[in-house]
Amino acid sequence: MSTLEVNTTHRAIDGAQIEILQAGSGKTLLYLQSVDGVDPQSAWLANLAAGFGVIAPSHPGFGHSELPEEFRTVGDLAFFYLELIRELEIEDAVLVGSSFGGWLAAEIAIRSTEAFSHAVLVDPVGIKTGGREDRDIADVFAVTQDELARMTYRDPAPFARDYSALSDEQLLGIARSREAHAYFGWAPFMHNPTLRRWLRRLRLPTLVIWGADDGIVSPDYGRAFAAELPQAFDDLLDAAAVRRAAEQRARRPAAPRRRRRPHRRTPGRRRR
Repeated sequence: MSTLEVNTTHRAIDGAQIEILQAGSGKTLLYLQSVDGVDPQSAWLANLAAGFGVIAPSHPGFGHSELPEEFRTVGDLAFFYLELIRELEIEDAVLVGSSFGGWLAAEIAIRSTEAFSHAVLVDPVGIKTGGREDRDIADVFAVTQDELARMTYRDPAPFARDYSALSDEQLLGIARSREAHAYFGWAPFMHNPTLRRWLRRLRLPTLVIWGADDGIVSPDYGRAFAAELPQAFDDLLDAAAVRRAAEQRARRPAAPRRRRRPHRRTPGRRRR
């Protein structure tokens, strides 16, 4: 089995030095990370790179990317990504975001979908589905790393990281990412109060995926998110399905079909 060639560079984008990982070739896939960045040795990256030209930047403030001092919200990150997309000449791409990256992907796409053909949102956060006192999203800042791993993975053992084996540079990147995650997601907690209303502007075939055993957001949260998208299809993955997906090579996504359940908004009706 050949070793995946991964290229990590730093490039000035709109005045900020941004860390960008690239791998594979073919149709462009812009991957927006969750928190701790992209492990170049991960099996899922190799699977994606087998069928796509993957571009995975570290968001401003995350990893080793600079954070412009004016930035305050995920909306600022979204506008920045529109500049990155323009400068990298990204077009006809697949937009993929996971968790915090799913929120960011949605914020980008409600502003412009010009560069994309499809979107995939994996366990996205970013909206409020319950009342003011309801906890829609688990408080990831109030738990230990072991507790967070158990909330994130049904079986966290295969994903455990030996931090003692990481270099100072790698540890710094993880620390900066977690600091930036709190900076952008602290208040209001992990959501934009207006995003739910504007999700109707995300007019792309969009696959929304979440895990049945997810401890951070529930399947009902995922369904509520998908219900706001004009062309959304959703998939609830149990542990067996996740294992099967991990064992298969990534395939080029087309407009989702077969056993996907489309969500269609009723004209003139808003969910509350």
